[in-house]
Amino acid sequence: MTAKKRRVYRKPKPKPPKGYDSVFEHTLHKGVLKDWEFHPDKIHYHVPHKYEPDFKRVKDGKTTYIEVKGRFRTAAEAAKYIWIRETFNSAEELVFIFYKGDTPMPNAKRRKDGTKNTHSSWAKKNNFRYYCMKEGFDEQSI
Repeated sequence: MTAKKRRVYRKPKPKPPKGYDSVFEHTLHKGVLKDWEFHPDKIHYHVPHKYEPDFKRVKDGKTTYIEVKGRFRTAAEAAKYIWIRETFNSAEELVFIFYKGDTPMPNAKRRKDGTKNTHSSWAKKNNFRYYCMKEGFDEQSI
């Protein structure tokens, strides 16, 4: 018969004081960096990215980009299209063609009424024009 090993518990990590992200940050601010301003500013930054639309048409001075989506794989992927639209001028538009507009968004939780947030409801909420293959459309409507 072998003896059971006693479980050894680790000491819990100390919690940082209020307003600090870590005990280390607090220690530095109270010591070596005591004369420095703490969390003085918020600095906005942008990570450069490139977007390659699936289709593009220029007609009557207006540029329309088409993004064809079977589904969004992550919420971050869906959010990127909002950021892309922010770079457009007033003569540019991003239009979605969803395979099925009633496909649930990634990690969509069931609402009280039993439904989930879908690709088409996401597009409506974010003011994107969209079409669904399931419902049919023609090139003239875009």
